[in-house]
Order: sequence, then C-alpha cells, then structure tokens
Amino acid sequence: MTEKIKETAEKYLKDDSYFIVDVISKGTAGRTKVLVLLDADEGVNIDDCAELSRALGNDIEENEIIEDAYILEVSSPGLDHPLSMKRQFAKNVGRSLRILLKDGGEIRGKFTAMENDELTIIKEESSKKNKKKSTEGETVKIPFGSIEKANVLVSFK
Repeated sequence: MTEKIKETAEKYLKDDSYFIVDVISKGTAGRTKVLVLLDADEGVNIDDCAELSRALGNDIEENEIIEDAYILEVSSPGLDHPLSMKRQFAKNVGRSLRILLKDGGEIRGKFTAMENDELTIIKEESSKKNKKKSTEGETVKIPFGSIEKANVLVSFK
C-alpha cells in the first residue's frame, strides 16, 4: 500500500524539484495513519503540503487505495527524521550533521561537500574536560554507502 501511495503522490508533485522522501503507514485497519514526507531542493512550505494532501486524498478515495478509515498527513521531514536520500544531503551542505556509520562509528561535524557518492565532513570533537565543543578541523571523506543514519544538528548560535 505504501508504494502505491508513493507512486500516486509523485503524480501530483509541482515539478522535478519536489520529491517524496518516505511514506509511513501505521496502525490497523480502520485506524490507519499514513504519513507522506514531502521535500524539495529549495524546501517546502505548508501550502505545498496542503496541496499535495488534497490531491492525494482525493485520489486515494476515488481509486479506493485504502478501503477503511484512515488519517492522511503530508509533512516535510523535519529535523527528527534522518536524511536518507542524496538529494536531502545535497541541500544540507554547510550544516552540522551527526552521522552513524554501519560499522558502529559516529562522526559529528560540518558537512562541506558531496561529490562522487562521498560526503566531506570537518570533524567536531567534544572535549571531555570542559564539555564544550571544539572544532578539531580534521577533514574526512565518508562514502554514502557506509552511512547507517544521518541527522542535521540544530545550532542555536
């Protein structure tokens, strides 16, 4: 069902700069919640989400993609949702990331570039003595395929 909803949602995207990050379905028959995560190369706003929600909701109803009662929510991924697509990484160059690697390692730092399926990160290490973060400046290349999970870190500077 989620793949069908994703395909249907993609029909209603304004242009090629918009993309569906994920479709998450939770619950049981009659109490299903469908979350569609919409993003764009230049970001999305509430009107973009509302437009897609109306068009997708109508299509779901007309074509009976979901037979029982459901709740449809269209939203941008938000900071709590990990980056999963190369397009998401590309639009976050310049921001700080927390990257968990498939080998169990973790890297935090400023994401400076993405080339040839590799991310360039200027590592940030925390000092255990004073618990303040200090930039070490070591530049590392991380192959996209070695990333288990990556999140944008919020900066309040």
